[in-house]
Amino acid sequence: MASRKILPASLGAAALALIAVMPQTGAARPVRQAAAKPAAAAPAPAVQPAAGAPGLVVAIAVDQFSADLFAQYRSRFTGGLARLATGAVFPAGYQSHAATETCPGHATILTGVRPGRAGIIANTWIDQSIARTRKAVYCAEDETKTAADAKDYVASVSHLLVPTLGDRIKALWPASRNVAVAGKDRGALMMGGHAIDAVYWWKGAGFNTLEGRALTPAAITANTALSAILAEGAPAFPLPDFCKAKERAVPVGGFAVGTGRFALIAGDKASFRSSPRLDRATLDLAAGLVDEHKLGKGTVPDVLSISLSATDYVGHGFGTEGTEMCVHLQQLDLALGDFFAALDSRGIDYAVVLTADHGGFDMPERLDEQALPAAHRVSKALLPDALSAAVAAKTGLDGKDLVQADGPSGDMWLRRDLAPADKARALAALKAELLASPEVAAAFTSDEIAAAPEPSGSAETWSLLDRAKASFHRPISGDVVLMLKRGVVPIPEGGPGYVATHGSPWDYDRRVPMLFWRKGMTAFEQPSPVETVDIAPTLAALIGLPVPAGAFDGRCLDLDAGIGNTCGARP
Repeated sequence: MASRKILPASLGAAALALIAVMPQTGAARPVRQAAAKPAAAAPAPAVQPAAGAPGLVVAIAVDQFSADLFAQYRSRFTGGLARLATGAVFPAGYQSHAATETCPGHATILTGVRPGRAGIIANTWIDQSIARTRKAVYCAEDETKTAADAKDYVASVSHLLVPTLGDRIKALWPASRNVAVAGKDRGALMMGGHAIDAVYWWKGAGFNTLEGRALTPAAITANTALSAILAEGAPAFPLPDFCKAKERAVPVGGFAVGTGRFALIAGDKASFRSSPRLDRATLDLAAGLVDEHKLGKGTVPDVLSISLSATDYVGHGFGTEGTEMCVHLQQLDLALGDFFAALDSRGIDYAVVLTADHGGFDMPERLDEQALPAAHRVSKALLPDALSAAVAAKTGLDGKDLVQADGPSGDMWLRRDLAPADKARALAALKAELLASPEVAAAFTSDEIAAAPEPSGSAETWSLLDRAKASFHRPISGDVVLMLKRGVVPIPEGGPGYVATHGSPWDYDRRVPMLFWRKGMTAFEQPSPVETVDIAPTLAALIGLPVPAGAFDGRCLDLDAGIGNTCGARP
């Protein structure tokens, strides 16, 4: 894994030098303050931003906000989402890869490359070479370091092999500020990148930052206010009239969901996280960081990345239907409206893109009531222990940890101490066992994926192998990639806080909205499929950022020449 720490040549010498002096675990950079006396003017950069470029680029990811949810509630939005719908609307944006999870999805948005190239194949993967007992590696950790708490980890962006838009901007225009805030560390880090001036995410009962950095006043103020809310609790949100048809209790795993409205019991940190309050707190801190870092007020564009995580927690805990998701999306819309109004009041010229890291699928108990019998929970026969036993029975090999995986879908690894001949036999037996299951759509070996060409053309028409290829990074990818059939939910049993999920190669998990907005732009809608890797090149064109040929997997999308978006104007 040591080779993964080396940044790619495509980052460029300037960015490498910049990141070298801005370690992600170092002290926070000082907040801009008014100069006590006039300072000598800095030399003008060799390349100037595009004429009329916005002072601030705001990139927002709404975790688990599928294209289906956007379409379902679009007519109900009156706040920030309604505003964004008056800009450039791409209702069929694709997280084109197979591993539709939070970390890979966020990694596409501001890098412009797919997860395999970014090195972020999943939220977690198995690395049997590391010395610690736990072999699972989290995408946003530095597994070479030990946290003070043995149950914790050291958050890091070291696994991301490519630069983000903020990295590229700072490499060319060092005065630019690159700031990120999120409900999850992986959301903030995968959008912010390596050369990040300020980064915060929700952890426990407040916002946290990277090891070695101190909380700045904006975060301290936010945490103080949130401590009071957590201590006092809060009443349920009102139920909008358009949500009343969703109110129906659905039993699952010994309890029921479908009627909740997020009443907060004093001290209940978990309930706070799985509610609209988390997103509003994230946006409030984002507004505080705008002031603290004077974002949008400099001579070069700044970047503010915001990942709103509550939709994902609501989707996992309550499913994508029911009053919970309905109430939450209304509150999200209102919170975004207040955030944009706060930017407006500061006189900032800003451009916004909003998308999602992946979609989601409702829990099968409710889908079954809607006469969708194909939707069901996966069999325990596809769990790693059961597969280990089955492969051992076919091959005579020791079954202990023979098949290793994070769950009953996605990447699977064979035990690394197998002799080559034994591994070949185990691999053949594992693939045969998977394909014999009526719940499995496909199973590809790493050799099959490696030999496949890079996918091209519309992501909507990609084969399952194409989707697997887009998620594949050979140094860490599994020996086999398992894809369940459409409608098979990879949770054998639903329980409190986890009744539904995502992660499949199907369009309900791959398809997300992409919304671009800037004051004065001409509204239009493009129904043709696009990809989230198109966002970074589009924003680069908007601000006039030159990028080397081949740096992106995506392409620039024409938005509106009136706001300075000129695809192809610079290399």
